[in-house]
Amino acid sequence: MRKDAVQLEETRLRGITSIQEYPDFHERHRVFPAIFEDRQHKTILDIAAGVGCAAQRVQENYPAELLCNDITPTCVNILKNLGLRTTSFDIDNEEQPFPFPDGHFDAIISMATIEHVLHVDHFLQEIHRILHDDGCLYLTAPNYAGLVYLPRFLFAGKTFHDPMSESSRTRYEFYAHIRYFTYRTLLEFVSSFGFTPDTVYLALPAGSTRYQALYSRSRPKALAFRYAMMAMYHLLSPRWASEPILCFRKTDSKVTRKFRKVIL
Repeated sequence: MRKDAVQLEETRLRGITSIQEYPDFHERHRVFPAIFEDRQHKTILDIAAGVGCAAQRVQENYPAELLCNDITPTCVNILKNLGLRTTSFDIDNEEQPFPFPDGHFDAIISMATIEHVLHVDHFLQEIHRILHDDGCLYLTAPNYAGLVYLPRFLFAGKTFHDPMSESSRTRYEFYAHIRYFTYRTLLEFVSSFGFTPDTVYLALPAGSTRYQALYSRSRPKALAFRYAMMAMYHLLSPRWASEPILCFRKTDSKVTRKFRKVIL
């Protein structure tokens, strides 16, 4: 992990002491645990769990043994205050394996993390090792070929994240992101480590901080945006979505699976 990773995260979380104060609840958090469908996971690891936006929902609504990892002190404190089991190990230290035996978990959650990782091969190899045979990896990263990113890049000629922006979130993403995946490159790259794509989940605007703010300002605009996204998700490829959630299985490469699209 970059030496300044914890500092960047601590700066972003300055003044936040609880999950209720966290300003960036996303749709990727909202869809848990519905995203598990009928897979009946028993042991789950949430890698880089942050302040527990997804983990809290899993803990409260899903009968599984959940363990959350993070190395940022603020995140760890908030996770513990939520009553979540925590561990702290560096997911980006290529000198050290993850501190679990082979096949220990039957599900691993990695939300908006892989784009921050330096030693990405080690990261995926270790996830593969500690995941049970036929276990599931739920993974997201910003899709930089998504429609939300293209206008700024194509028409303004500017980078995806502006280091000179007044938005602290945009500046954080400029400094913190070191990988720029698209939907297709992420799908192909993760598959090369012994994973088989199972399902892509597309989360409709509903409960995120941004959508709720829009809804409070203008209900018609919010609903129009939701229906527009619904039409796009039904009619177009997931490659246009800003952050598809991919479910991969740890399976034999000879096993054939039908890749599904699910809208939540």
